Amino acid sequence: MSRPKRYNAFSDELKRVFGCKVQRISVDASFTCPNRDGSLDDAGCIFCGGSGSRASSIRPELSVAAQVEDGKEVMRRKYRARKFIAYFQAYSNTYGPVERLRTLFNEALAVPDVVGIIVATRPDCLPDTVLDYLARLGEETYLWLELGLQSIHDKSLALINRRHDYACSVAAVQRAKARGIRVCAHVILGLPGESREEMLAMAGELNRLGVAGVKLHLLHVMKGTRLAEMYGQGEVELLDRDGYAGLVCDFLERLDPAILVHRLTGDGGRDNLVAPLWSLNKFEVLNLIDAEMERRNSRQGLRR
Repeated sequence: MSRPKRYNAFSDELKRVFGCKVQRISVDASFTCPNRDGSLDDAGCIFCGGSGSRASSIRPELSVAAQVEDGKEVMRRKYRARKFIAYFQAYSNTYGPVERLRTLFNEALAVPDVVGIIVATRPDCLPDTVLDYLARLGEETYLWLELGLQSIHDKSLALINRRHDYACSVAAVQRAKARGIRVCAHVILGLPGESREEMLAMAGELNRLGVAGVKLHLLHVMKGTRLAEMYGQGEVELLDRDGYAGLVCDFLERLDPAILVHRLTGDGGRDNLVAPLWSLNKFEVLNLIDAEMERRNSRQGLRR
């Protein structure tokens, strides 16, 4: 029997809520992004490849319902999952009219054994009409809004060509929370030019904002991105495996224990990943984090 986590794991929360194993199924609903369609820019963020952070297993040529059904079979076989959450992951999934969002989200929620929905987007893609719709939807189903904050430091947001500032992120979180929407914040550890202290400061800021969840991402380099060019020119230094694991533990120690941890690491898929290659072994990284928290006799929020 596995030992209890020393952090507030989202997977455990899903078991508490639904009483069984629940898995997310990533969906590509063919959205785009204002940072790619020319509204703000056409280059995108420096780390974003042509798939918009889409999981490599997604088959975007299928309908939303077919993608979910396809994912159900995989999750049942691999994880023995009994219930599922449709995760609208690729690009900015609120970048469109409410009528389109309603059609796509309802299509996913109509699939048998789908008990909720996660919608990933940018902080600058949340007009009031969309937030009002998500608030109503959240009264009908289990819903999370994932916001790509990436950093709390404007210098970093400018460097990665995010094309919005941190004030925009703060406003988006506050407007969503005011409507009772659960917010999960994405942050990237290891952005060029950020010191360890600046990265760890993000934990305190997430506490202040009162987000309900967090996803930690390791900065990784994907083929065909501006970041790959910078890395090839020696302009970017990446974290090593042990250094990243220790940094995550330091971050968790500063994070409010009430905040649910949705993810502690990530990678871009074997076919498109340039570096760091050690990130491909997620379970090894997660085991290192667990072992380091145990070695320290630590837990989430200990040094808050």
